[in-house]
Amino acid sequence: MQILSERSSKILYAVVQSYINYLDPVGSRVVTKRYSFGLSPATIRNIMADLEEMGFLKQPHTSAGRVPTDLGYRFYVDSLVKESDLNSNIEIEILQGLYRRLEILKNNIELLLSETTKSLSMLSHYLGIAMSPTPDMTTLRKINLLKYNTDKVAVVLFTDEGLIKNKVIPIDPEISQKDLNRIATYLNSEFSGYTFDEIRIKILKEMSREKIRCDHLISKAMRICREALCFPLNELFISGFSEVLALPDFTDLKVIRELSKAVEDKHNIIKILDKLSETEGVQVVIGSENEPFEMKKLSLVASPCMEGDRPVGVVGIIGPTRMNYAKAIYIVENTAKFISTMITRR
Repeated sequence: MQILSERSSKILYAVVQSYINYLDPVGSRVVTKRYSFGLSPATIRNIMADLEEMGFLKQPHTSAGRVPTDLGYRFYVDSLVKESDLNSNIEIEILQGLYRRLEILKNNIELLLSETTKSLSMLSHYLGIAMSPTPDMTTLRKINLLKYNTDKVAVVLFTDEGLIKNKVIPIDPEISQKDLNRIATYLNSEFSGYTFDEIRIKILKEMSREKIRCDHLISKAMRICREALCFPLNELFISGFSEVLALPDFTDLKVIRELSKAVEDKHNIIKILDKLSETEGVQVVIGSENEPFEMKKLSLVASPCMEGDRPVGVVGIIGPTRMNYAKAIYIVENTAKFISTMITRR
């Protein structure tokens, strides 16, 4: 990104802020009226023209005013974070009230994250999103095996992060509940404390050993465990589609379709959040910085939730590039901190 003079920086910041607040293309006279820079409209007009040449602003065909590009929004967000200009109109009491409601769910991370998306959407009026832990983040605490039918077993997985996963898989009819108890004891002794990714690797190694192939019960234990882990752990929760559709940014049918496609194709959002889960603090991905085409007109603000130094999920907000970034960052940052503190103390 090009380095701007102090004067150009202030003008660009003002244009972006004005467009976020009012949604109207911003002209030099508007900047003169709303901000006290002590500069004439002509001087401001020249600076805005320079900013357009540098790619920070663009001019819609139907208006003499200018609007921010994704590069302009990036400058604005970086300035917000740098100056810690993240004041929000949200009363801390409102946040605390919502957090108290979430605290009762602290032992069930999936339900907690699902409810968190509703709070994020209600506070921001954007989409609230959350992703449960990925396989490399998720540590097995315990596995229970219950004979479900003559030829089926219900597998219940408990994780250190508070996830509870259930799956019914087929088994040989001759395997009794007593056998399943022995298998569960063996699996817990072998795999408790390992992440799901580590367990998959251990299973492949164990199944190649001659001793395992010869031990009928252990061989079945490995097969049950392998099948039990065959589901996507990093589930995505989304709330607030009606909140977003009420925004003036989404009156165009084409834009609404792109938003719908982005939300429906959860895989793309999961890929983005997966990367962000490895970072620290709040991250902002703006418009064209998103890889999926459907996300090019959207911005995402997200932060990992931590149990100590271990990620246990990601929470965030998706909205238009004309987002109230200060408010969004404030909400996501405080929500992630609250969840992290709550989970660490449980």
